[in-house]
Amino acid sequence: MTPVTGATDAMRIGEFSARVGLSTHTIRAWERRYGLVSPLRTEGGYRVYGPGDLARVRAAASLVESGVSAANAAARVLAAERANGGPKANSASRPARDVGASLLAAVLDFDEAAVHAILDRLFADRPIEEAIETQLLPFLRQLGGLWAAGEASVAHEHFASALIRSRLSAHTMTWGRGQGPVVILACLPGEQHDLALLCLGVLLGRSGWRVRFLGSDTPIRDVSVMADRVTPDWIVLSGRDPESVTTNRRALSDLSRRHRVGIAGPAAAPGRMPGRVHRHTGSVADTARALTARA
Repeated sequence: MTPVTGATDAMRIGEFSARVGLSTHTIRAWERRYGLVSPLRTEGGYRVYGPGDLARVRAAASLVESGVSAANAAARVLAAERANGGPKANSASRPARDVGASLLAAVLDFDEAAVHAILDRLFADRPIEEAIETQLLPFLRQLGGLWAAGEASVAHEHFASALIRSRLSAHTMTWGRGQGPVVILACLPGEQHDLALLCLGVLLGRSGWRVRFLGSDTPIRDVSVMADRVTPDWIVLSGRDPESVTTNRRALSDLSRRHRVGIAGPAAAPGRMPGRVHRHTGSVADTARALTARA
């Protein structure tokens, strides 16, 4: 939040709450979950809101009153704002919105054509590496957060994942070519979400790696069989649950004695890794850079 002083149109949260007719709890929730408002900070550290915030919250509240979910309402308001030339002025300048709001609105409406149109613009405007790191993965995390809050369904997650996967598949066609290092990518046993791992594969493939992608819920013994056959430079196993590392500690330790193994994602939580297993806790792009440096 940018510090601001002497702004006559700036409102503290109490006044802002009264003007929009919503509780301060709701306003903060809409800020945290949807990025609907971006309050500035006074020198004393207080949040202040400008006319742009006021317009957005009123528009979203109107949609909610008509029966639209809060998540969808916020996404529609932000998407409409982008279509009209960007965010309205606050009491200080605001950064440009990313494509996440438009993408979320399209996904919540199950609008496949709109999703593809947004992805067309994204991939045309930005290198694939930047699109993945700054747009796609943050969007997927946001969608996962809405699902956890009960504001998006499993159908929304699967719909978005399938469309994004289909667009990334074109970048997997060269995985078996070239003379670069070999990496095996797999999800830990029980882990069903492999889209972030696919993104890692795309980034590594673009850097010349030969990628062997096994995807979701892969038994360690099957990874081991493949690794003994192809002799990879790295094996990266991803997951969200640190307990899966504990459960498979013996197998992971054995695998790490014969091959270089890394754990990525939230499963690589603080704590002692089995055997010689490495921990990768950075972003997907950070992990790709670290693997390349070590290879």
